Amino acid sequence: MTPGADGPQRTDARGARRSASASAVLRAVLDDGPIARSTIARRTGLSAAAVTGHTADLARLGLLRELPEAEPRRSVGRPHVPVDLDTGRHVAGALHLAVHHATVALLDLRGNVLVQHEEPHDGLAAEDLLARAAEILDDLLLGHAPDREPLGLGVATGGWVDRESGTVVDHPLLGWRDVPVRDLLTASTGLTVAVDGHARSLVHAEQLFGHPRARESVVQLFTGNVVDAAFATGSVVHHGPRSAAGAVAHLPVDDSTEPCRCGRTGCLEATVSEATLARKAGVSFPELLTLATDGETAAVRLFQDRARLIGQAAALLLDVLNPAVLVLVDRSVAQVPGCLPAIRDEVRERSRSCADPAETVVATSFPGTELATAGGAVLLDVLYDDPLGPLLTRLSRTSLLGTA
Repeated sequence: MTPGADGPQRTDARGARRSASASAVLRAVLDDGPIARSTIARRTGLSAAAVTGHTADLARLGLLRELPEAEPRRSVGRPHVPVDLDTGRHVAGALHLAVHHATVALLDLRGNVLVQHEEPHDGLAAEDLLARAAEILDDLLLGHAPDREPLGLGVATGGWVDRESGTVVDHPLLGWRDVPVRDLLTASTGLTVAVDGHARSLVHAEQLFGHPRARESVVQLFTGNVVDAAFATGSVVHHGPRSAAGAVAHLPVDDSTEPCRCGRTGCLEATVSEATLARKAGVSFPELLTLATDGETAAVRLFQDRARLIGQAAALLLDVLNPAVLVLVDRSVAQVPGCLPAIRDEVRERSRSCADPAETVVATSFPGTELATAGGAVLLDVLYDDPLGPLLTRLSRTSLLGTA
């Protein structure tokens, strides 16, 4: 059978087991590397022979590397040569599409942001914006990672994103409907492109690189100009039909009369969005955030009042989904005094299931790099889920063609 456009697929049970085992090995190294193969075997339940085989495969793909022993061994037997992620071989491209700007970045295998560039795009059509993002990505690769191999490009944005087709189905604030983001960027970059909603992407990032309890169960609440959410139990992020899950923009907010584009009043996004707060303050949101960070009383009060409204939504999500942790992605949480305590206080007052908001309601693990991390996590989740799969198979095939 000839492989399709998306690369070779593993449909047999043996291939699926091999892929899952390689993923377990790679994730063990991500968590605890440098780590001995014998330790990987104990933590994953795989045989020593299986671990040896998988580490060899992953090393050939440039994902793992052997390290010298910290101290010479005096005992008899084979040396325990530790392995770690090879963070110098590959790089993951990242693109986040916000309402007013695009963030283009490069990440390593541990999710560290190596470089990021913010590009304003007000007024650009979708095709023009994506073409410009592809140019910036190329510049970043040439300027900051000339000796690294790009794994591909992860794209994250708000609105309704269909992960399977790589399409932004509906993003009202951008004015996008049925934009084939994956196809357009694949054509302009020549890279493998994966697309997902930014809240779901940040769930993957928390589970891979962030809060330990996110692997048990997690809700991610994103509040910017776009307001949305995502939920995962274990390693499974809930998408729903056509990936429409997480649409919390129109949850009702008590005592809010803010008009919404849906025709009603008091919807969550219309009430707490950055655009609404800036309009009330009469300055741009970055200016308002700077004032509040510097302690200007009126600005701080605006953010703290908004935090209590966000707390209403957080309490509802906690009661409906009861996750181990709820992660807040909001610029004010990390920068403005009193915002996170205000959200937790509201949760404490309203939630019937959250016993300890101080433990359960937390800020993002990626302050200052949330948007870049969201884009990169779309691609890195694909890698860690199936490191022997189509992503690196296609990359290896391309490299071989390039040297032929």
